[in-house]
Amino acid sequence: MTTPAPREIGSAELPAREGATPGAFEEPRVVNPIVPPRSVAGRALLVLVAIMSFLACLSVASVSVVSDRARGWQRQIAAELTIQVSPVAMQDMQSALQRARNIAEATPGVRSAEILQPEQSSALLEPWLGRGFDPNELPIPRIISVRLDGDADLATLARLLREEVPGASLDDHGMWLKRLARMSQAVTFAGLGVVALVMAATALSVVFATRGAMAGNKEVIEVLHFVGAEDAYVAGEFQRHFLLLGLKGAGLGGIAAIALFALLSLIGGVQGPTPEEAQLRSLLGGLTVGPPAYIGSIVTVVAIAVTIAATARLTVRRTLAEIG
Repeated sequence: MTTPAPREIGSAELPAREGATPGAFEEPRVVNPIVPPRSVAGRALLVLVAIMSFLACLSVASVSVVSDRARGWQRQIAAELTIQVSPVAMQDMQSALQRARNIAEATPGVRSAEILQPEQSSALLEPWLGRGFDPNELPIPRIISVRLDGDADLATLARLLREEVPGASLDDHGMWLKRLARMSQAVTFAGLGVVALVMAATALSVVFATRGAMAGNKEVIEVLHFVGAEDAYVAGEFQRHFLLLGLKGAGLGGIAAIALFALLSLIGGVQGPTPEEAQLRSLLGGLTVGPPAYIGSIVTVVAIAVTIAATARLTVRRTLAEIG
């Protein structure tokens, strides 16, 4: 009499499929992940992340373009000075202008000094006084445009002008430089604020999405939790899922933003003679997006994905702590 082999304790015999050959290997069971890979909520969150990433990349590019333009304007303004010679009684204006010009040209670091004609000075006042006014009826100062070629001793130049040319004064455009610096800083802080708000909105969306996914799989998570599965395992599953979702969504938004940057640079660089191309140049002002904007967009995409993954992990950890 043959004795049947003892079965392993805790094992269970699975019924063979109808028509299956005895002893043949069964197909492996499909393991359902804790987080459903495809769901309506997941697709909506993907679109939301893509939109947020697109807006964040636009903010980073705007900050980069404005900062680059502001630095260029600051360099241009800092490379030019103006000498104003006001009318003084019993003084010949032409000789005073010539003396002021000679003093400026003799100063080390000055490349050139040009006396503006009365018509040029009047053109500068047209936005405020309009056209057709007689400049001889007003005590309008004459202007000398000075271009710098290096570091000049502006204090000595201003002193010599005051001592040798009555009514002469030096304007180094310091007020405009300060305004440009403040404007650049304001735009930078505004752009960083927009990026921070986008990050915060994305994190809040991930919190709600993570809690929704956990609520939809509450029974599975509770069973895993009570049979001894570590919180790190469950949190890691959610973190992996949302990291991939964040990379995909943020990548789509970043690619769309980079494509827009390339298109704007292409349009802004149009140099054709047609009226349509001239209108594009006047509208965009030769807008070009430099490498910092592209690099910043890539960094923003990675930062959004990491923020999403970290937020999902922290949310799962906190929720599991509440269950326990």
